[in-house]
Amino acid sequence: MKHLLDNIKQCRICEAHLPLGPRPVVCAHPDAKIVIIGQAPGTKVHASGIPWDDPSGKQLRKWLGVSIEEFYDTTKFAIIPMGFCYPGKGKTGDLPPRKECAPQWHEALFDEFNQVELVLLIGMYAQKYYLGQVAKKTLTETVKNYIDYLPKYLPLPHPSPRNRFWLTKNPWFDVEVLPELKRRVKLILE
Repeated sequence: MKHLLDNIKQCRICEAHLPLGPRPVVCAHPDAKIVIIGQAPGTKVHASGIPWDDPSGKQLRKWLGVSIEEFYDTTKFAIIPMGFCYPGKGKTGDLPPRKECAPQWHEALFDEFNQVELVLLIGMYAQKYYLGQVAKKTLTETVKNYIDYLPKYLPLPHPSPRNRFWLTKNPWFDVEVLPELKRRVKLILE
């Protein structure tokens, strides 16, 4: 896997489209038990090179019920975004993840894993890519019907502080989904 990760970190496929240049961010190990598939790094993560090294990551770790040490233990969690580099700024936030990354690298990464028990699909891009036709029409419907995708996948909204409105509007997420997420993560990591 080291060779594959080195190749990903040297990737320049979409360099011409990246305002801050390429800096692929990925963490993986063949023994990872849970794979987190998010969107793409933001500017803070681009600067540090550490995935989820921002307020969204803090919220995600809280949702998972894990420490920062557990979260960054690659034998526990692999962190693979849909787009490995910061895609740039759009009108209402960051641009969507670049479309080149997932088809280029995801299958090769999954071929290296031998103990994955759960894949967390964070946000609409990951859900549409991995769930395809079985994804519901909206992220809200997909997350609300999370049980349909278990035991392999568990769809989640993005843990960004900008998602406070969605979380307030959908209190069932805290009541139904988060306890199940924490329970599964704890069982897998024990």
